[in-house]
Amino acid sequence: MTAMSDSSWVVPTARISWEGDSLEALRRFPKGIREEFGAALRKLQTGEMPENVATRPMKSIGKSVFELKDHDERAWYRVIYLSKVEDTIYVLHSFEKDSRKTDQRDLNLAAGRLKKIQERIRDSKREAKKRGKGNGE
Repeated sequence: MTAMSDSSWVVPTARISWEGDSLEALRRFPKGIREEFGAALRKLQTGEMPENVATRPMKSIGKSVFELKDHDERAWYRVIYLSKVEDTIYVLHSFEKDSRKTDQRDLNLAAGRLKKIQERIRDSKREAKKRGKGNGE
């Protein structure tokens, strides 16, 4: 009996889509902060809620949009993401800030990227529907 052959141990993993410069921005964060966000995103990929960083809904940006929050002595760090759609988590924006208030520019950037994702998803579904009808369905 081997645990590896038991398919019930396989945890489905969502992929991550890094929108715009969100990955490059995250890579500029201090190593410890990057590691914390990496662990949090990994939890999200497997359907769990992260416990190592604060999370809050960002209803001002859109439905199913959340923010991961962490800080050090120098700055506050944020990763804004759209929760899993089908098999993908969309990271909309990663940034650091030096005050408690999030700059409107950062909120607008995340909202703009969300709108583009929603358009891509709609277009993809439309194309899939057209292909289905073209096959005699």
